[in-house]
Amino acid sequence: MAVVKVTRPKLSAGEKIYLGAVVKGFFITMKHAIDSLRGKSRGAKDLESSGLGVTMQYPEQKWDEHLPEHYRGAPALVTDEQGRERCVSCQLCEFICPPKAIKITPSEIPSDDPWAKVEKRPLEFDIDMIRCIYCGMCEEVCPEQAIFLRKDYAITGLKRADMVHDKEKLYEIGGVRVGLVNKWNELK
Repeated sequence: MAVVKVTRPKLSAGEKIYLGAVVKGFFITMKHAIDSLRGKSRGAKDLESSGLGVTMQYPEQKWDEHLPEHYRGAPALVTDEQGRERCVSCQLCEFICPPKAIKITPSEIPSDDPWAKVEKRPLEFDIDMIRCIYCGMCEEVCPEQAIFLRKDYAITGLKRADMVHDKEKLYEIGGVRVGLVNKWNELK
């Protein structure tokens, strides 16, 4: 394999101290500032901004109508139409989670339960929203479609413990998902 030797170009004194790039950047910044003050900022109408630039006034204005179709937000657990848990505690989402934000403790379903045909259900299902990176891998790997990423980006809490969502909280924010659930399928 031949070795190609590349020589660096000789820079002038102005190029060596980046004077031209600094001046050019200053003029571009000033142009945007003047356009903003004149109310001619690019994208201001799309974001319904206050008129001074493209800054969205967050609590009053939200991104909800501007979110793309493929947006991935916070994960939540869902139930079926009859209020039954979809999760079978297979722990695939826990194993595939890159930041290890999911913790599942499986338990068995008692034999006297009408839904005893299913082997297990989650006793505890916790997701640490501080650690979650909203990658969507838990949703992709779930065989029962029990976990979904909802379009929610404003997750707040007053302390760290508020940011760990337990099973009840995850079902509360997840809601009901309509469709065939494999674990309740009689043919399975």
